[in-house]
Amino acid sequence: MKLHSLKLGPGPLRIGLIVNPAAGMGGRLGLKGTDGRAFLEALRRGARPVSPGRARRFLQSLRGEWVEELLVPPGIMGLEAVEDSGNLRGKVRVVGCVPPSKWPTTAEDTVRCASQISADVDVLVFVGGDGTARDILDAVDQNVAVLGVPAGVKVYSAVFAVSPEAAARLIGDCSVRGCTLEEREVLDIDEEAFRAGSLKARLYGYLLVPRAPGVIQAGKEPTRSQEALDDIAEQVAELVEDCTLYILGPGSTVYRVAERLGVRKTLLGVDAYHNGELVGRDLDADKILELASRYDRVKIVLTPIGGTGFLLGRGNQQIPPELLRRLGRDSLIIVSDPEKLRRLNYRLLIDTGDPQVDDMLEGPVRVIIGYNRWAMARIVAAHKSAAGSRGAALGGPY
Repeated sequence: MKLHSLKLGPGPLRIGLIVNPAAGMGGRLGLKGTDGRAFLEALRRGARPVSPGRARRFLQSLRGEWVEELLVPPGIMGLEAVEDSGNLRGKVRVVGCVPPSKWPTTAEDTVRCASQISADVDVLVFVGGDGTARDILDAVDQNVAVLGVPAGVKVYSAVFAVSPEAAARLIGDCSVRGCTLEEREVLDIDEEAFRAGSLKARLYGYLLVPRAPGVIQAGKEPTRSQEALDDIAEQVAELVEDCTLYILGPGSTVYRVAERLGVRKTLLGVDAYHNGELVGRDLDADKILELASRYDRVKIVLTPIGGTGFLLGRGNQQIPPELLRRLGRDSLIIVSDPEKLRRLNYRLLIDTGDPQVDDMLEGPVRVIIGYNRWAMARIVAAHKSAAGSRGAALGGPY
């Protein structure tokens, strides 16, 4: 990452906050994004905005002494989250960049609000996903410090804190000690190709983000070792038991596992396997809950995202926290290319949308990294993650 001469803090900061209320609405529905037609489909199926809740968590974690002034759009794009948080009300200035009651909002609204607010703040915080990051890039380029609060379905760009709480703590660090800024990648994918099972990522540009390894997530990296995937698939196939429902998460590693089991799952969706056949394809949260209720034994097969380290909460939000609460950490079968896991320092982040579930799932886990090869890793709740990923490894192979 390239360091920049512009710095942030120390001292109380003028903060801009923009909420994209459409971001993340397709997550539980398995829509793999909420751009374009997917947003209309999410509305048709009764999805509710999730990003205002993420904004509220960010605001509730901010301390007043860190904030000189908070600039927000009216309505659901900012002010409502402030009012719901019960925090910082005396420091809020509303910028009339959209009508207060506008819904649904558009990318043009985000660009307009970001352009107006960024001219009068030290740091512009946005709550959304990769599409929102692209809108912010169009609006401000590298003219102001930016920080993303993750709320989208994909969140592959390297401009997001790992959680709303981590974003707030980073603002506090910048206010108290000051922050160096660095150029970080804005990535997005072709959502239509993504829904068809093809991951095509594109670099759109760079934003200036506070430098904080482990607090700001890395960008997505691909799995490189095809031989390791074959060995992993062979090991999982030997462990599969009859009369057990297996929820198969997205990703190329789990896809290879499904091939070894003799079924063809969706590459980027969540599917279900039982007694030699797929019993559900590209499932949403409600269908997963309904299907899991029929079986006494349920396991979930997952692989972390390379680079970001997320095991749950990025690209697989259709696996509902209600199910994870019922099944617990012992239900997870985690698989990973060993080199990917090593680069993640054996640290797997989770952000299920329910911080209590995240806390419950924290702890050491075994990860299948080959045939008769395992590694110890640690699940870490993203909302508590402030320590960097550098330093002593959290686990290792055996």
